[in-house]
Amino acid sequence: MLDIKFIRENVDLVKIATKNKGFDDSVVDKLLDIDKKRRELIGKSEEIRAKKNKLTKNDIEEGKKLKVLLKEKEAELEIIEKEFEELIHQVPNPASDDVKVGKDESENEIVKLWGDPTRFEFSPKDHVTIGKSLNILDFETGAKVSGSQFYFLYGDGAMLEIALIQYAFDLLSKEGFRPVITPDIAKSRYYLGTGYAPRGNEAQTYEINESDLGLIATAEVTLAGSHADEIIPEEKLPLKYIGYSHCFRQEAGAYGKYSKGLYRVHQFTKAEMFIYCTPDESTKLHDYLLEMEEKIYQGLKIPYRVLKQCTGDLGAMAARKYDIEAWMPGRNDYGEITSTSNCTDYQARNLNIKYRKKDGTNEYVHMLNGSGIATSRTIISILENYQNEDGSVTIPTVLQKWMGKEKITTN
Repeated sequence: MLDIKFIRENVDLVKIATKNKGFDDSVVDKLLDIDKKRRELIGKSEEIRAKKNKLTKNDIEEGKKLKVLLKEKEAELEIIEKEFEELIHQVPNPASDDVKVGKDESENEIVKLWGDPTRFEFSPKDHVTIGKSLNILDFETGAKVSGSQFYFLYGDGAMLEIALIQYAFDLLSKEGFRPVITPDIAKSRYYLGTGYAPRGNEAQTYEINESDLGLIATAEVTLAGSHADEIIPEEKLPLKYIGYSHCFRQEAGAYGKYSKGLYRVHQFTKAEMFIYCTPDESTKLHDYLLEMEEKIYQGLKIPYRVLKQCTGDLGAMAARKYDIEAWMPGRNDYGEITSTSNCTDYQARNLNIKYRKKDGTNEYVHMLNGSGIATSRTIISILENYQNEDGSVTIPTVLQKWMGKEKITTN
């Protein structure tokens, strides 16, 4: 969430930023109206409390009246506080100054192209056909056991997923990221605080009945929650993590013709980069996360492009975001495989995470995230870009030491 003081002092800026992100800017006026009532009630409650504290033993009747009045004001304040909390969480994080104003993903900027789209001397197949013919990818059994958009990986398919995680962890640990295996469930405070809603048209989180828990959509949730309510000494920043987890997503929205197969599934495995840093370092470190994602996919030699998201495609949390889209021959187009976001201090305010500056004062940290490897979509890219006319798939060189072979075949 944003600092209410910042909203009060920058009303026009916040309203424009809210509208630019595609949100209803009238929420800002509603919030300020509730904030005014809230402050008035806090003032009245404190005034009554102060009068009550000044009473002597002889002012019993007056004390009783003030006690009743204070209870009434506190009950009103409790209702107002709930409204205030609901409204302030509806005001999105303003986009960074270098982000293009645009209505939706159609206005995202292509800022880089790497590699030429893969061309074949034969008619290429999509990853579902390839995976089925190699007996490594099975959606039918996934649907039988768990429902649609679940799958089994067999043999070299399973080994490929494990190799991708090992590759990412090896590369990033050498860059100073601390390897972490996180829980796959989190309390609602953490999935809500990082922006993963359990309800609505774009619902992501699977809630666990009769508990305050949900299955995480990404290790971003658990890595962010791990330092909740802490004050981190400045000299320990930046903190860099690479977290392994399974990711569970309802994928409740309508996503179109490219959603088949592994592209949009309910469960997948991911190696997630996460950084806590000071505000003056966050832009530089956000660019660094993009650099790490590019290094991973350049190592895999998969053609890609980098998109910088416009305001209308950023969502509530991110101030700045890049996507990497890999070339996917099965669709003859690019498809998103990773993203990296700078959420500035927005998530930190939700989760109460600060750092102690060298002068002894405390300030909210900035929090950044980036997908190192999302295995399901990376497997699409590998199967489709590395397919051979005989039906086999060549394994990227950087993965061969973990796979113990050069090709995936039907043998």
